[in-house]
Amino acid sequence: MKIYSWNVNGIRAVIKKDRLHPFLKQHDPDVLCLQETKAERGQVEIDLPNYHEYWNSAVRKGYSGTAIFSKQAPISLVNGFPQSFSRRFEFADELQRDSADEGRLITAEFPSFYVVTVYTPNAKDDLSRLPLRYRHWDPAFLAYCLLLERKKPVIFCGDLNVAHTELDLANPKPNRGKKGFTDEERSGFQKLIDAGFIDTLRLFKHGNGHYTWWSHFANSRARNVGWRIDYILVSPKLRAAVKAADIHADVLGSDHCPVSITLDWRGPAQAHGPRD
Repeated sequence: MKIYSWNVNGIRAVIKKDRLHPFLKQHDPDVLCLQETKAERGQVEIDLPNYHEYWNSAVRKGYSGTAIFSKQAPISLVNGFPQSFSRRFEFADELQRDSADEGRLITAEFPSFYVVTVYTPNAKDDLSRLPLRYRHWDPAFLAYCLLLERKKPVIFCGDLNVAHTELDLANPKPNRGKKGFTDEERSGFQKLIDAGFIDTLRLFKHGNGHYTWWSHFANSRARNVGWRIDYILVSPKLRAAVKAADIHADVLGSDHCPVSITLDWRGPAQAHGPRD
């Protein structure tokens, strides 16, 4: 089973550039998780007969948004955090922008595991959304993944908007303390690792140079001066099932590239649905 994640930075633009269909034909993912779709399903002319489509769009038009395209229909699907769960957390920043309305999360339940696509809020250049990120979103997302894990293993993937270590960006020293590389954001990611979730790429690739996002400036992508901010993490029970993890830097169409895992898992089916 091949699971891919890609921040498309506007799915309509990727389709207009004729990048989506060639990518699907070449890579043939079983599950494709998208972030920053910037569209509602009705705004996109897309014909994918082999896939079931699930969208979670932001209330604000042309902003944020996630989607899952899956060959197998999920048992259940949840957009965002379940309401009974989310009441424990605050998701509005100091400008009263509510990240709960930004289409940042979809959970698809399959017989043996959950797949979660996530587009984590960006701290912003002035770090105005860092308190939202550090105090509310990151703790909520971790708690939610642990809640799901009580029922069955979890695979979560997406743009987490943080470089975890100095190996995950080309220029760590000048970027220390800036968005995507603050101590608070890195701590939030480390708590996922401390809870047992496994950064799948690091099972196979070590050192630096493995990046998933590049600035449009200074020919950064051609020079591979980038950041690794797109991840696929799995529950410990799935570690042995992960047979490959890759970054597909040759796939164009966005300032991010897709990441993927190949999974060989025959775990037991379990009961449906997250519970509180």
